[in-house]
Amino acid sequence: MEKSRILIWDLPVRVFHWLLAACFAGAFLTAESERVRDLHVALGYTFAGLLAFRVVWGVVGSRHARFASFVRGPRAVLRYLRSLLTPKPEHHAGHNPAGGWAIVAMLVLGLAVAATGYANYAGFGGDVFEALHEGAADAMLALVIVHVAAVLVSSLLHRENLVAAMVTGRRQGAAADGIRGVRWAPAAALVAAVAGLWTALPASDGQGPSLQPGAQHTAPEHDDDDS
Repeated sequence: MEKSRILIWDLPVRVFHWLLAACFAGAFLTAESERVRDLHVALGYTFAGLLAFRVVWGVVGSRHARFASFVRGPRAVLRYLRSLLTPKPEHHAGHNPAGGWAIVAMLVLGLAVAATGYANYAGFGGDVFEALHEGAADAMLALVIVHVAAVLVSSLLHRENLVAAMVTGRRQGAAADGIRGVRWAPAAALVAAVAGLWTALPASDGQGPSLQPGAQHTAPEHDDDDS
Protein backbone atom coordinates (compact mmCIF):
# COMPACT_ATOMS: atom_id res chain seq x y z
CA MET A 1 0.00 0.00 0.00
CA GLU A 2 1.40 3.36 -1.03
CA LYS A 3 2.05 5.75 1.82
CA SER A 4 2.46 9.50 1.91
CA ARG A 5 2.42 12.30 4.47
CA ILE A 6 -1.18 12.63 5.61
CA LEU A 7 -2.96 14.79 8.19
CA ILE A 8 -3.56 12.79 11.38
CA TRP A 9 -3.69 15.22 14.30
CA ASP A 10 -6.15 18.09 13.97
CA LEU A 11 -5.23 21.58 15.16
CA PRO A 12 -7.25 21.42 18.43
CA VAL A 13 -5.39 18.27 19.48
CA ARG A 14 -2.02 19.85 18.73
CA VAL A 15 -2.89 23.11 20.51
CA PHE A 16 -4.15 21.12 23.51
CA HIS A 17 -1.04 18.94 23.61
CA TRP A 18 1.49 21.76 23.74
CA LEU A 19 -0.56 24.02 26.03
CA LEU A 20 -1.05 21.14 28.47
CA ALA A 21 2.67 20.36 28.45
CA ALA A 22 3.50 24.03 29.09
CA CYS A 23 0.93 24.34 31.90
CA PHE A 24 2.09 21.18 33.66
CA ALA A 25 5.75 22.15 33.42
CA GLY A 26 5.05 25.67 34.62
CA ALA A 27 2.83 24.54 37.50
CA PHE A 28 5.35 21.91 38.60
CA LEU A 29 8.21 24.42 38.60
CA THR A 30 6.23 27.03 40.58
CA ALA A 31 4.71 24.64 43.11
CA GLU A 32 7.10 25.40 45.97
CA SER A 33 7.23 29.19 45.71
CA GLU A 34 4.77 31.41 47.58
CA ARG A 35 5.96 34.42 45.56
CA VAL A 36 4.49 33.00 42.34
CA ARG A 37 1.53 31.21 43.86
CA ASP A 38 -0.90 33.17 41.66
CA LEU A 39 0.93 31.92 38.59
CA HIS A 40 0.84 28.35 39.89
CA VAL A 41 -2.90 28.56 40.46
CA ALA A 42 -3.57 30.19 37.09
CA LEU A 43 -1.62 27.42 35.38
CA GLY A 44 -3.59 24.88 37.39
CA TYR A 45 -6.96 26.29 36.34
CA THR A 46 -5.81 26.38 32.72
CA PHE A 47 -4.55 22.80 33.03
CA ALA A 48 -7.95 21.67 34.34
CA GLY A 49 -9.80 23.49 31.56
CA LEU A 50 -7.59 21.89 28.91
CA LEU A 51 -8.27 18.44 30.35
CA ALA A 52 -12.00 19.08 30.26
CA PHE A 53 -11.71 20.11 26.61
CA ARG A 54 -9.74 16.95 25.74
CA VAL A 55 -12.32 14.68 27.36
CA VAL A 56 -15.06 16.31 25.29
CA TRP A 57 -12.91 16.26 22.14
CA GLY A 58 -12.24 12.59 22.76
CA VAL A 59 -15.94 11.98 22.14
CA VAL A 60 -16.87 14.52 19.44
CA GLY A 61 -13.50 15.35 17.87
CA SER A 62 -11.91 14.27 14.61
CA ARG A 63 -11.24 10.64 13.78
CA HIS A 64 -7.89 10.02 15.48
CA ALA A 65 -8.72 12.29 18.43
CA ARG A 66 -11.64 10.13 19.56
CA PHE A 67 -11.07 7.60 22.34
CA ALA A 68 -12.89 4.98 20.27
CA SER A 69 -10.09 5.14 17.71
CA PHE A 70 -7.17 4.36 20.04
CA VAL A 71 -8.38 2.70 23.27
CA ARG A 72 -7.89 -1.01 22.71
CA GLY A 73 -8.00 -4.13 24.86
CA PRO A 74 -5.05 -5.86 26.60
CA ARG A 75 -4.48 -8.29 23.71
CA ALA A 76 -4.00 -5.45 21.23
CA VAL A 77 -1.56 -3.76 23.60
CA LEU A 78 0.48 -6.94 24.13
CA ARG A 79 0.48 -7.68 20.40
CA TYR A 80 1.79 -4.20 19.65
CA LEU A 81 4.50 -4.40 22.35
CA ARG A 82 5.63 -7.77 21.02
CA SER A 83 5.81 -6.38 17.51
CA LEU A 84 8.38 -3.82 18.68
CA LEU A 85 10.85 -6.68 19.01
CA THR A 86 10.43 -7.64 15.36
CA PRO A 87 11.98 -6.05 12.26
CA LYS A 88 8.58 -4.64 11.27
CA PRO A 89 6.68 -3.19 14.26
CA GLU A 90 2.95 -2.56 13.90
CA HIS A 91 2.26 0.86 12.43
CA HIS A 92 -0.80 2.83 13.53
CA ALA A 93 -1.88 6.05 11.89
CA GLY A 94 -2.95 7.55 15.22
CA HIS A 95 -2.02 6.49 18.74
CA ASN A 96 -0.80 2.91 19.00
CA PRO A 97 -2.62 0.67 21.55
CA ALA A 98 0.02 1.18 24.27
CA GLY A 99 0.19 4.92 23.66
CA GLY A 100 -3.60 5.10 23.77
CA TRP A 101 -3.69 3.79 27.32
CA ALA A 102 -0.87 6.16 28.26
CA ILE A 103 -3.05 9.04 27.06
CA VAL A 104 -5.98 7.80 29.16
CA ALA A 105 -3.71 7.41 32.20
CA MET A 106 -2.39 10.96 31.79
CA LEU A 107 -5.91 12.35 31.53
CA VAL A 108 -7.00 10.50 34.68
CA LEU A 109 -3.89 11.53 36.60
CA GLY A 110 -4.22 15.08 35.31
CA LEU A 111 -7.79 15.30 36.57
CA ALA A 112 -6.61 13.93 39.93
CA VAL A 113 -3.87 16.59 40.05
CA ALA A 114 -6.38 19.34 39.25
CA ALA A 115 -9.05 18.12 41.70
CA THR A 116 -6.67 17.63 44.64
CA GLY A 117 -4.96 20.93 43.86
CA TYR A 118 -8.23 22.81 44.03
CA ALA A 119 -9.29 20.98 47.20
CA ASN A 120 -5.98 21.83 48.85
CA TYR A 121 -6.16 25.45 47.68
CA ALA A 122 -9.71 25.80 49.01
CA GLY A 123 -8.59 24.49 52.40
CA PHE A 124 -10.48 21.20 52.39
CA GLY A 125 -9.17 18.25 54.40
CA GLY A 126 -6.18 19.86 56.08
CA ASP A 127 -2.89 18.40 54.86
CA VAL A 128 -4.53 15.37 53.26
CA PHE A 129 -5.20 16.98 49.90
CA GLU A 130 -1.78 18.63 49.88
CA ALA A 131 -0.15 15.20 50.14
CA LEU A 132 -2.51 13.74 47.54
CA HIS A 133 -1.85 16.67 45.20
CA GLU A 134 1.91 16.29 45.46
CA GLY A 135 1.68 12.52 45.02
CA ALA A 136 -0.53 12.83 41.94
CA ALA A 137 1.76 15.48 40.41
CA ASP A 138 4.85 13.29 41.01
CA ALA A 139 3.08 10.30 39.47
CA MET A 140 2.11 12.34 36.44
CA LEU A 141 5.67 13.61 36.04
CA ALA A 142 6.89 10.01 36.03
CA LEU A 143 4.29 9.10 33.41
CA VAL A 144 5.27 12.10 31.29
CA ILE A 145 8.91 10.99 31.38
CA VAL A 146 7.89 7.48 30.29
CA HIS A 147 5.71 8.99 27.55
CA VAL A 148 8.55 11.13 26.20
CA ALA A 149 10.91 8.15 26.27
CA ALA A 150 8.34 5.99 24.46
CA VAL A 151 7.87 8.66 21.78
CA LEU A 152 11.62 8.81 21.18
CA VAL A 153 11.93 5.01 21.02
CA SER A 154 8.93 4.74 18.70
CA SER A 155 10.40 7.45 16.48
CA LEU A 156 13.57 5.36 16.11
CA LEU A 157 11.77 2.05 15.58
CA HIS A 158 9.34 3.46 13.04
CA ARG A 159 11.96 5.77 11.49
CA GLU A 160 9.58 8.69 11.87
CA ASN A 161 9.77 11.94 13.84
CA LEU A 162 6.71 11.72 16.08
CA VAL A 163 7.52 14.98 17.86
CA ALA A 164 7.39 16.83 14.55
CA ALA A 165 4.14 15.02 13.75
CA MET A 166 2.53 16.60 16.82
CA VAL A 167 3.65 20.00 15.53
CA THR A 168 2.59 19.66 11.90
CA GLY A 169 -0.17 17.10 12.42
CA ARG A 170 1.21 15.03 9.56
CA ARG A 171 2.91 11.64 9.40
CA GLN A 172 3.41 8.73 7.04
CA GLY A 173 0.33 6.67 6.28
CA ALA A 174 -2.19 5.49 3.75
CA ALA A 175 -4.36 8.20 2.24
CA ALA A 176 -7.49 6.51 3.60
CA ASP A 177 -6.22 6.99 7.18
CA GLY A 178 -5.95 10.78 6.93
CA ILE A 179 -8.49 13.28 8.17
CA ARG A 180 -10.07 15.76 5.78
CA GLY A 181 -8.72 19.06 7.03
CA VAL A 182 -7.86 21.42 9.83
CA ARG A 183 -10.69 22.31 12.20
CA TRP A 184 -9.93 25.96 12.91
CA ALA A 185 -13.06 26.91 14.86
CA PRO A 186 -12.54 24.57 17.85
CA ALA A 187 -8.84 25.45 17.98
CA ALA A 188 -9.62 29.17 17.95
CA ALA A 189 -12.27 28.66 20.64
CA LEU A 190 -9.76 26.75 22.79
CA VAL A 191 -7.12 29.47 22.51
CA ALA A 192 -9.73 32.17 23.16
CA ALA A 193 -10.96 30.35 26.26
CA VAL A 194 -7.44 30.08 27.67
CA ALA A 195 -6.73 33.74 26.87
CA GLY A 196 -10.04 34.76 28.42
CA LEU A 197 -9.28 32.82 31.58
CA TRP A 198 -5.90 34.50 32.00
CA THR A 199 -7.39 37.93 31.31
CA ALA A 200 -10.15 37.39 33.88
CA LEU A 201 -7.85 36.21 36.67
CA PRO A 202 -7.24 38.97 39.22
CA ALA A 203 -3.69 40.19 39.79
CA SER A 204 -1.96 39.67 43.10
CA ASP A 205 -1.75 42.59 45.49
CA GLY A 206 1.59 41.34 46.79
CA GLN A 207 0.08 40.34 50.14
CA GLY A 208 -0.55 36.70 49.34
CA PRO A 209 -2.62 34.56 47.00
CA SER A 210 -5.27 36.63 45.22
CA LEU A 211 -7.01 33.69 43.57
CA GLN A 212 -7.93 31.74 46.67
CA PRO A 213 -11.69 31.30 47.30
CA GLY A 214 -13.06 34.15 49.38
CA ALA A 215 -14.21 31.96 52.23
CA GLN A 216 -10.61 30.93 52.81
CA HIS A 217 -8.93 34.30 52.25
CA THR A 218 -9.10 36.79 55.10
CA ALA A 219 -7.06 39.85 55.86
CA PRO A 220 -4.36 39.38 58.51
CA GLU A 221 -5.07 40.75 61.97
CA HIS A 222 -2.66 43.36 63.36
CA ASP A 223 -1.83 43.77 67.02
CA ASP A 224 -2.30 47.40 68.08
CA ASP A 225 -0.20 46.85 71.20
CA ASP A 226 3.26 48.37 70.56
CA SER A 227 4.71 47.00 73.76
